[in-house]
Amino acid sequence: MTASEESLSDASAATGGVWRVRDREDTPVGEIAVEEADFPWLAGTFAPGPGFAAVKSLFAREIELLGPVMEGASDEQVDAWETAYDAVRAAVTLESPSGPVAEFLLHVDGDQAWFRWSDEPFED
Repeated sequence: MTASEESLSDASAATGGVWRVRDREDTPVGEIAVEEADFPWLAGTFAPGPGFAAVKSLFAREIELLGPVMEGASDEQVDAWETAYDAVRAAVTLESPSGPVAEFLLHVDGDQAWFRWSDEPFED
């Protein structure tokens, strides 16, 4: 197991932590109270912060495009989802209870959020 996989496994084993989503100017976008861990995914309740209004439409668009991707989308649909997700990643950062993470895949849908993360960049 790599150091990154070990970190993911350790984090996934613990629920109850609060993760923070911030915009690129460090304004709080929201907090995720982790309630479920299913390696490599963590999930919980999302509480919006003062910066959420500015990025809400980015998350909504990403969720809208995610459904077809999960059901065997065309290349064009996958490309559209990737573009939408790239906009989310460009707009926000994710912080674990112990500090910022290098890479993450985050979905926010209403008051629910689920994500995976790594302390090292994901491989393409």
